[in-house]
Amino acid sequence: MNAVEMKARVGAVRYLNTKPLVHGLGQADTPFTLSFDYPSHLADQLSLGLLDVALIPSVEYFLGDGYRIITDACIGCLGPVWSVKIFFRVPPQQVQTLALDEGSRTSAALAKILLAERLGVRPRLQALPLGSDMRDCEADAILLIGDRAIHPPAIDAVEVWDLGETWVDWTGLPFVFAMWVARPGVPTEAIAQRLMQARNSGLENLQEIAEREAANYQLTTSECFQYFHDNLHFTLGPQEKAALTRFYDYAVGLDLAPSGRTPIYDDCEIAR
Repeated sequence: MNAVEMKARVGAVRYLNTKPLVHGLGQADTPFTLSFDYPSHLADQLSLGLLDVALIPSVEYFLGDGYRIITDACIGCLGPVWSVKIFFRVPPQQVQTLALDEGSRTSAALAKILLAERLGVRPRLQALPLGSDMRDCEADAILLIGDRAIHPPAIDAVEVWDLGETWVDWTGLPFVFAMWVARPGVPTEAIAQRLMQARNSGLENLQEIAEREAANYQLTTSECFQYFHDNLHFTLGPQEKAALTRFYDYAVGLDLAPSGRTPIYDDCEIAR
C-alpha cells in the first residue's frame, strides 16, 4: 500500500460556503485525501465507511453511531445565512405541502422544526431532487439550500424565510449547519489540526477567496466577501454547542433524531 492509499479519506461540502474551511488543503503536506460532494451524500459515505472524516449536516451527527466532532471548525450563522431559504407560495400558516431540497438534511430538519414549533404546521413532504427546477414544483412552500438558494428562479412567493435568521430570532442562539465529524476508531489529531489551520487561513484570506470564487457563482467579489464575512460563521464555541443541543432537543421531539444522544467533542482548541 503506497502513501496515498494510506491517507485518511476526508469529504467536504461542494458549496461556496465551504471555501474558507478548505483554504490551502490538497497540498503535499495535507495528511489526507480530500473529495467534495453534497452534504447529504457525504453523510451517507461516512456512514458506509467510504470516508473517515466528513463535513456533514448537524442532524446527521445525531443519527450516527459513535461519531465524534473533531474540530472547532464548522459552518454556522449568527443571523441571516442567505443560502438556506423557504419560499412560500401561500402564507406560512396555510402551508400543506413542502418540497425539500435533497442537498442537506439539516436544513430540511430545521424547516420542519420552525414550521411545527412556531406555527403548528406539519405539511406533507416531497423531495426536490438535486438539479431540478423549482418552477416545475407545485408545493405550497419550497426549501432551497446552497448555491441555488442564492440565485433562485423567479416564482410567485408571498413570503421568504431565511432559516438562519428565523432560528436566531426565535431562539437567541446561533445555528450550526455542519461540522467535521469522524467515524469511530479513526485517528484524527493530525487531521483536526490541519482542518483548523485551513479554517484559520481561510478567515485571514476571505478577500482572496472571494476574488477567486465570485465569478464561479455569479456573484460580485463584494457579494462573495460579504457572504463569507457577514452571513457565515466558522467557529464552534460554547454558544454554538448550546445551539446544537437545542436543535437536537427539537429534532427528538419531532422524531427526526433518536433520543439519548450526547455530543462527543474531541479536545480541540477554540480559535481566538
